[in-house]
Amino acid sequence: MLAVHAGSQTARRSRHAATVPYREQPRVDPSSPMNAASSRRSLRSDAAARAALDKNQPLIDDTRLLGRILGDVIREQEGDAAYELVERIRQLAVRDRGRADAAAGRELDRLLKRLSGDETVRVIRAFSYFSHLANIAEDRHRLRRRAFHEQHGRLQDGSLAKAFARLASAGVEPATIADMLQRAWISPVLTAHPTEVQRKSILDAEWSIARLLGARHERMTPKEIADSDALLRARVTQLWQTRMLRTAKLTVDDEIENALGYYRSTFLTQIPLLYRDVEAALPGHAVGDFLRMGNWIGGDRDGNPFVGAATLERALERQSETALRHYLTQVHELGAELSMSAALVGVTPELAALAERSRDPSTHRADEPYRRALIGVYARLAATLQALTGAEALRHAVAPDDPYRSAAEFLGDLRTVEASLLAHHGAALLELRLKPLIRAVQVFGFHLATVDLRQSSDKHEAAVAELLKVARIEADYAGLDEAARCRVLMQVLNDARPLRVVPSARADAYSEACRDEIAVFEMAAAMRERFGPEALRHAIISHTEAASDLLEVLVLLKEAGLVHRTLDADARTELVVSPLFETIGDLREAPVIMRAFYALPGITEMMARSGAGGGPAVQDVMLGYSDSNKDGGAFTSTWELYRAEIALVDLFDALRASHGIGLRLFHGRGGTVGRGGGPSYQAIRAQPPGTVNGQIRLTEQGEVIASKYAHPQIGRRNLETLVSATLEATLLERAHAAPRRFVDAASALSEASMAAYRGLVYETPGFEDFFFSATPIREIAELNIGSRPAARPKPGRPQRSIEDLRAIPWSFSWGQCRIGLPGWYGFGSAVEAFVAAGDRTERMTLLSRMNERWPFFAAFLSNLDMVLAKSDLGIAARYAALVEDRALGRRIFGRIEAEWQRTRDALAAITGADERLAANPALARSIEHRFPYLDPLNHLQVELMRRYRKAGPADAADERVRQGIHQSINGLAAGLRNTG
Repeated sequence: MLAVHAGSQTARRSRHAATVPYREQPRVDPSSPMNAASSRRSLRSDAAARAALDKNQPLIDDTRLLGRILGDVIREQEGDAAYELVERIRQLAVRDRGRADAAAGRELDRLLKRLSGDETVRVIRAFSYFSHLANIAEDRHRLRRRAFHEQHGRLQDGSLAKAFARLASAGVEPATIADMLQRAWISPVLTAHPTEVQRKSILDAEWSIARLLGARHERMTPKEIADSDALLRARVTQLWQTRMLRTAKLTVDDEIENALGYYRSTFLTQIPLLYRDVEAALPGHAVGDFLRMGNWIGGDRDGNPFVGAATLERALERQSETALRHYLTQVHELGAELSMSAALVGVTPELAALAERSRDPSTHRADEPYRRALIGVYARLAATLQALTGAEALRHAVAPDDPYRSAAEFLGDLRTVEASLLAHHGAALLELRLKPLIRAVQVFGFHLATVDLRQSSDKHEAAVAELLKVARIEADYAGLDEAARCRVLMQVLNDARPLRVVPSARADAYSEACRDEIAVFEMAAAMRERFGPEALRHAIISHTEAASDLLEVLVLLKEAGLVHRTLDADARTELVVSPLFETIGDLREAPVIMRAFYALPGITEMMARSGAGGGPAVQDVMLGYSDSNKDGGAFTSTWELYRAEIALVDLFDALRASHGIGLRLFHGRGGTVGRGGGPSYQAIRAQPPGTVNGQIRLTEQGEVIASKYAHPQIGRRNLETLVSATLEATLLERAHAAPRRFVDAASALSEASMAAYRGLVYETPGFEDFFFSATPIREIAELNIGSRPAARPKPGRPQRSIEDLRAIPWSFSWGQCRIGLPGWYGFGSAVEAFVAAGDRTERMTLLSRMNERWPFFAAFLSNLDMVLAKSDLGIAARYAALVEDRALGRRIFGRIEAEWQRTRDALAAITGADERLAANPALARSIEHRFPYLDPLNHLQVELMRRYRKAGPADAADERVRQGIHQSINGLAAGLRNTG
């Protein structure tokens, strides 16, 4: 099947050229200077082609191998006819690519219309699984190329080695780097937004295939190759016979378990190794715990009615169990390794005492103090597991007893073992397991990851309004203006008494919704007491629109015992109230709101006293990429985020100087460019001067989580990229802000871009009908992807409202139909308007200079380049044909096509590159290899959507069609890779 077309275009051209007889080659007169120059260029071009082929040949070979095995499995499982059908569809789709062969397109349409439901599902599964297998081959090639570069001393952007080399070249001393890392906080935060379509069973099988593929090497014997092939075939057969889709909607508990899989496969083992690399680069300097994991799953209530106090408790219990079971395994293995006899080597008195406390009865270990000590440690850990989670350890040499009171106490015992080894010539034994375990305990504690609370501001407002009404303080809080609200809330925060009536009367006094909101904060207090203060640190407020939104949360925290004392008498909060600014309007108001909040009496002093662990206070502010993009388009969203960051830095620079309060920006990025996605390294390096400062949090969502972190080595590389970018953005910071002419140009582009975007999406009659017909949004809403609904419906609005639709399915739908509209629409019109408003040559030169000298603008254009390269208007036209009102479909799609061309032309004119991804050959290679196998999935999806909508979901015979649509969504999401 796939071996026929697995090679790159370069490879095909090379193979074709090799078959042409010498006499058919054009003759060159070497005496002609023109021909000599042409010959030299030709030789250089041929050499480049050969180099590209040599570099990519291992990828081609791996892709062919997996494709051949998949083809064999399809023949075996489904028969020759099924295999030949898949091949025929692939060939026609390749010929029809870019609407290059109209006859092939017509033949493909006829063929697809004739397919039965069963045939369609088989074909979709074939192309979907090839997409998955191609990803595995590509990931292996990335690791292979990185190893090659490292072996040849070529440092790559995003690597720690390159970052430290740049810092050294700039004269940054190791002590300065170590000091910065002591204060730094870098935190990827896993979220459960509904775009991760892969089942864990599929991910596990693919990880097995990746391990088998990674174990192959050039010196394998024929028998080893045959054995490897057989194992790969078994795993591919497992994939083919495993259900691709979930049969029931995910629960929050399912999402918790899915996320924990990445900790077991990657984070728990790879983060300590990353720290080891940093320590090796900074010999003689202590390295702080700067990299920590965050999590929203179980604590994110915004729009999800299934999250509450119980899910928060389960999330932290399961997190704790995951961390503790990892420690138990490591302590058990460590005990096996540290077999030293007291007859041969001494130990410290502290280690001897630790061994004595173990109560190990075995006479066989009487002279093995390290083993005895670690058996005692294991027993205490097992007791801790039982006390914190109710779970049981798998093995017991000594009965569980005396649980650790904190992770710090457990760490102390490990330090005792470390000190004894260092004092008795055992330093070589530290690196294998003990040092990584010590670092893991420092980073993950007994909580594993910091869980954030998140809720919409209107829910907080309703709960506070009810509390105030029952307490007879304010009967109509919702009717007050902002100034009056702040006065009432400040009065409550300066009163030591709680608002609520006595516990026995609360069930009758308050609504269930009000009780549920407060119950979450009370559970947060209990969880911090149980698992430590790092278990929960932030209460995030979605749709923050005023300072009173932050005060409302402080009132609720006070009711739960998380705000101590009063604002006028040394108040302190255990959780940081963190605003989330999402829409364009909210971003513009962000600095105004934060300035008003900190101007309230007692707020600044309370925050200054509330630093974690007694350290410096830091205010987290979250910025929403998704809703701002859906609100104003790609460029305006990016620009308003940039402006908001600069204004917030100005405010907090003054607060740091006066009260020691720092700023940490939390970037709510998704996978698609339309949701802030794109390469993390470039995104962090492109942040405005002064906005990183060693502090950054960012969300990891959707398919991106699996593509970044399912494979341990790739996961470590992605974590390394975050650290490297933060080091460079902080310590190689640009001294000066962007020139005024750059800022003015960006503002003009933003205004025109937003006008073009909103003109299409919100002001064009019939656009909602076009969107709900020309994309698979209806079908995506039915898919059992995540636990939360696809929209936030508001009373009085039409059922199909773009305003109510979540930004995630909005972007996901455009990605599926290969338009990717949120990532680019409006920029072409903006450039056209900007250039037309002055001297064309002068203004184009300015835009080119902005690309060359301004990381912000260069990063935006790089992402724009990527999203245009992944779009395909030939395929998109097929989706547009699904619109029942043909005239409407043609009119709106015509506008989209025209803007796409304007944007493409503008990008080429600014960058000087006519070909997409000229500066990103790795991604260009990826698209060249994988996209010919994604195109058939789009063709099949369109055909099945047409059938499904014509028959209606009530038709029982339509179940196979619906299943086929959902499987095509799965395959395309896996192939596009950044659809979250």
